[in-house]
Amino acid sequence: MTARPLFLRSLSVLAALALGSGGASAEEIITSTWYSEWDEAKYAEPFEHLDYVNPNAPKGGEIILGTVGTFDSLNPFATLSGTPASLSSSMYERLMTSTADEYKSVSYCVLCETIEYPESKEWVIFHLRDDVTFSDGTPMTAEDVVFTHNKMIAEATPSWRAGVSAMIKSVEALDAHTVKFTFQPDIPRNGLIDQAAASIVMKKAWFEETGARLDEKRYETSPGTGAYMLAGYDAGQWVEYKRNPDYWGAEHPLNVGRNNLDTIRVTYFGDTIAAFEAFKAGDITFRQENSSLVWATGYDFPALEKGWVKKETLHDGSIPGATGFLFNLRREKFQDRNVRLALGLMYNFTWTNETLQYGLFSQRESFWQTPELMATGLPEGKELAVLEEVRGDLPEAIFTEDPLLPHTSGDRSLDRRNMRRATALLAEAGYTPGDDGKMRNADGEVLSVEFLHYSPAWDRIIKPYVENLTALGVDATYNRIDPNQYQARRQSFDYDMIFDGYSNGFEEGSSFLQKYGCQERDDVFNPAGYCNPAIDHIGKELLKAETYEDMVAMVKAADRIMRYDYFIVPAHMNDSYWVAYYDMYEHPDEDTMPPLDLGYLDFWWVNADREAELRAAGALK
Repeated sequence: MTARPLFLRSLSVLAALALGSGGASAEEIITSTWYSEWDEAKYAEPFEHLDYVNPNAPKGGEIILGTVGTFDSLNPFATLSGTPASLSSSMYERLMTSTADEYKSVSYCVLCETIEYPESKEWVIFHLRDDVTFSDGTPMTAEDVVFTHNKMIAEATPSWRAGVSAMIKSVEALDAHTVKFTFQPDIPRNGLIDQAAASIVMKKAWFEETGARLDEKRYETSPGTGAYMLAGYDAGQWVEYKRNPDYWGAEHPLNVGRNNLDTIRVTYFGDTIAAFEAFKAGDITFRQENSSLVWATGYDFPALEKGWVKKETLHDGSIPGATGFLFNLRREKFQDRNVRLALGLMYNFTWTNETLQYGLFSQRESFWQTPELMATGLPEGKELAVLEEVRGDLPEAIFTEDPLLPHTSGDRSLDRRNMRRATALLAEAGYTPGDDGKMRNADGEVLSVEFLHYSPAWDRIIKPYVENLTALGVDATYNRIDPNQYQARRQSFDYDMIFDGYSNGFEEGSSFLQKYGCQERDDVFNPAGYCNPAIDHIGKELLKAETYEDMVAMVKAADRIMRYDYFIVPAHMNDSYWVAYYDMYEHPDEDTMPPLDLGYLDFWWVNADREAELRAAGALK
């Protein structure tokens, strides 16, 4: 095919459209290979490859990863009825994709050649490439796009179905390689084209032949258009993917220097100790470390001493997850903010970080921990204007006090000053100590809190917190269960407190209310069950933001409100990737690495000579 250049951005005037009986209007149609709400794109000019890849990276080799738990499905969409295998969604591509070096969201055509849409954004048309094939060699057409959308609307996660149905009215194939998304009328236009661009594509014929559903756990997989396809699996033990040698998009400028590994294998272990031992023995070849204890004390094994394993710290420029000890607000006992504040005061980050985490972390303050988006000082300018719109739903402190920061603690595990403050807060909430020292409300009910987790690595972090709460008079317990039980209880919201949180980005839009909206408080994307009318209003206004600055003001206002509401006890965060790997993997220079993705399955590659040396030395199994 003769593809249009990847930097195309043009305007054409549509023929006059009759509007009613007496009027006519002409509307400009934008044709492009990329889309951004803010009309900015780093790769809007001609380019041969992304800036952060090695275009000459060799293809070949394998990577073996370790994870804890199990899986009983290869269907990534059946998250409510099974445990999908790791990376099981990697076989499917979206119509458009983003890059790892742009903070503002931009979508670039992959499965499409160009898109076109009117300035009103009432619809978007994707002109699909005619050379895209599924992994079985059959061509992808517009009918596959339409079928996948309708299938997802009928059978995907309920919250996704509801959210997307409220945005997209219909999807239709105009011809074999042209598909049109028509958006719902009378709703904000922001986020609509991005949502359509994020559509994945699966093979219609395969589903019609097999009768497979998206809401059932199964091991059969439909062909995808992605660079990788399923190579094999042993249920609950391991899963392996192989690079498709006939991948249609290998020479696409967005893919040059990427998808370099021949094989990606994920092996499952019963616990983190077994996974680490397998890495030390050469059964696992790459490890992204998340335990400060192991990172600080565990890397002294022979393979490292012999130079077989490389230990490296790389910068992570993404927004850290808004994680911590999360309250399940569906529980009546957590409805009082003073109770939440009191329980939070008993978590000693300072002692935990210095004593148990080797001082390797810092404490999160904001839901958007980046200078441009986090609330600071007193509200002013556009942020104040946003807050004024919902003043009736907010306490006066939002306007007169700095944003709530994590509390400070002393260098001993039990901070007596914070315990006194916590006792006073519980008294305000109606809890006083009984004869047994337990905090009880006016009805004599004991304030009890169960912490839930599945990893033994968390014992040393959670147990001191439980001990501090016990000293306060709270009936606090820690229950470590197996990963499958944990997932089942998390999905059914059967918990008091868990270490969890929310993923936020440098831009917020259509997904904001799915995470924080009152209508979605019983959705897995809203694990705290958070609901605030002011946040609902801001979420709806985000969809109308006309400038990036408007969006920033709304996010800052939301950050200020959610920090005040205190439904997560802020814990540790890390602006680095801790990685260890057998010294056969290579990546671009650190000054070339993109800020938003580690990319070890994306743009890293294998040095075949070094791999042969390691095998000859017996380093690899």
